[in-house]
Amino acid sequence: MLTTTSRPHRPLTLLTCGHACVDVYQGAVAALVPYFVAERAYGYAAASAVVLAASLLSSFVQPLFGALTDRRALPWLLPVSTVLAGAGIALSGVVGSYPLTLAVVAVSGIGVAAYHPEAARAARRASRGSHTAMGWFSLGGNLGFATAPVLVAAVLATGGLAATPLLVVPALAGAALCAAALRAMRAPVADTAADGAGTTVPPDDWASFARLSGAVVCRSVVFVGLSAFLTLYARQRTGGGELAGTAALFTLYLGGAFGTVAGGKLAARHPRTTVVRWSYALSVLAVTGVVLVPGPLLYVFVALTSAGLYVPFSLHVTLGQDYLPGRVGTASGVTLGLAVGVGGIATPFVGALADATSLRTALAPLIALPALGWLLLRTLREPAAPGAGAGTPPPA
Repeated sequence: MLTTTSRPHRPLTLLTCGHACVDVYQGAVAALVPYFVAERAYGYAAASAVVLAASLLSSFVQPLFGALTDRRALPWLLPVSTVLAGAGIALSGVVGSYPLTLAVVAVSGIGVAAYHPEAARAARRASRGSHTAMGWFSLGGNLGFATAPVLVAAVLATGGLAATPLLVVPALAGAALCAAALRAMRAPVADTAADGAGTTVPPDDWASFARLSGAVVCRSVVFVGLSAFLTLYARQRTGGGELAGTAALFTLYLGGAFGTVAGGKLAARHPRTTVVRWSYALSVLAVTGVVLVPGPLLYVFVALTSAGLYVPFSLHVTLGQDYLPGRVGTASGVTLGLAVGVGGIATPFVGALADATSLRTALAPLIALPALGWLLLRTLREPAAPGAGAGTPPPA
């Protein structure tokens, strides 16, 4: 039986688990790339375009969904978009042509885009604006990312791409969790509690939000570029087989789970802008190691890269919401959408360069992007956060 104090945290727990189910499909796109290369003989450029199909629509459509939810709460989007995200990935291995593959993966991207702004609004309300609680919510998505390569490898181990319809199962579970979370909240998803009802809302700081968004774009290109090609790159650099590549991608995603929780904890003790700046500085050194260091030591630098890229992940969201307190949905759509979407635009260029030279040469430019993100954040000030607390919810 739930106690009186535990009831408010139940919606956040359900939303966190639902977030994990949805973000399986963001991680699944990169995990499917080696199978498209092996079974359908896609080149690097063609394979990276599949990642682009999922990312491009999510990047541009997600802020639109955010703006829409600023006007009207749309809680029904959570279960519907979850099913849509899973259906696209489930069909990607059984449709017969390359254009259809791009189309169904794009449908999955739209589902992901529709989910995140409304889910971030719901999580902000359920968490009362706590940075640490938003870290737990983001952790759910990162665990979904981390699970994706293992889940895809397990499902496709015997049946190959023909087994992708089985990947719809997490979507069905996630839709049920979202529906249960909405019932537990017992009210339309809005930001009244999290935004500090009855308090003065500061004006929107678009200049700071733009600089934050620029840094998020830099982080996005690095993360999506590595996600798309790390499996193949790790095989080359370690001399291992399929397991070596899957282990590298799993390390990148799983390290993000720890990094996200650490980001929330650090933000309870230090200014978020300080935590984010140091994370970008760490990423410069870590990505350099991934590109230049061969052998098993590669996995150490992959783990460090994961920490550097993921510690600021939930802080991007809360910073964006506090820079635009009057447009929480828009802020969520941009920070979450760009965090996973815009990087996909760069992947075809990385793939084309890899086709013309080598994967190592193509990944080398990624080293400069965290440094550029650090420069954008260097003088960024901590925003006011009306009604935000720093309490820690029970573990999700």
